[in-house]
Amino acid sequence: MAPPVKILVLRFSSIGDIVLTTPVVRCLKQQLSGAEVHFCTKRGYQSIVENNPYIDKSYFLDDSLNDLIGQLRAERYDYIIDLHNNLRTRIIKLRLGVRSYSFDKLNLRKWLYVRWKVNAMPNIHIVDRYMATVQPLGVQNDGRGLDYFIPYKDQVETDWLPETHRHDYVAYAIGGQHATKKLPVLRMIELCWKINHPIILLGGKEDREAGDEIIRAVGDQLVYNACGQYNLNQSASILQGARIVFSHDTGLMHIAAALRKKVYSIWGNTTPQLGMYPYKTPYVVLEKTGLECRPCSKIGFDQCPLKHFKCMNELPLDFEIKELRKKKNLE
Repeated sequence: MAPPVKILVLRFSSIGDIVLTTPVVRCLKQQLSGAEVHFCTKRGYQSIVENNPYIDKSYFLDDSLNDLIGQLRAERYDYIIDLHNNLRTRIIKLRLGVRSYSFDKLNLRKWLYVRWKVNAMPNIHIVDRYMATVQPLGVQNDGRGLDYFIPYKDQVETDWLPETHRHDYVAYAIGGQHATKKLPVLRMIELCWKINHPIILLGGKEDREAGDEIIRAVGDQLVYNACGQYNLNQSASILQGARIVFSHDTGLMHIAAALRKKVYSIWGNTTPQLGMYPYKTPYVVLEKTGLECRPCSKIGFDQCPLKHFKCMNELPLDFEIKELRKKKNLE
């Protein structure tokens, strides 16, 4: 019998990226006999990893990389799985001096796609590219999708929600790390009218003003603004209770996928061809195709570089929401 191994997985950010690493963590734990799996990320993402039963121990980057490296060195790891592959993780690998396997970020291919619109990206999801990083250890993708674990204390009780939204609702994650990944508020309003079903808006405190504007336009009988009202795990609990989920290209989209919800994914300056569409869950892509300027970034901008923002302003909303149509037909 092979001796047990101690493995460190590195991924510092962000919400969606960390959720997308969960199949790697699970497969390492389940497929390597006696494996002890540790995960290292930024302190701000502690709630994503601390309830994962496949993670034996977590380390968090606060202010000092040197302090973190000192803690990691004491563990005497057998392997490092670097799923971030940036300057900090390279420093950690160099300082720890143990065998490591690193994720291929395909930066040249991304640059060609974004800068020159030459799409040389492989037609595989980023999760499968993460999994390729651990293939040398004999670990294979088990095909079970993403994980997200919500602790009991963060399960949102029905009576925490307004009466209009307690039993059947649509969740809409209106946030996004960058403005060019979000519909303008007027288009969010248009989408809410199209949904025409109780909607819970999810996002951070920075999205609350947009949520209030939506309510002023469509009314609080249709929309409940939960932006900034719940922590990340509680927001995940609300996603879990939703009939369907609408989301921009953001972390809550991947949490919804982990919870096996059907996702209507909304794409602006980024595209699904970058490999980060909803994984192992039913989904619909909502995007404005045929724009020569898209994608303009692999991440996003504070405003459209060309000032017209056609990718969101002209995104068609003529799709059918079959799940809600079936509900209305039954009634």
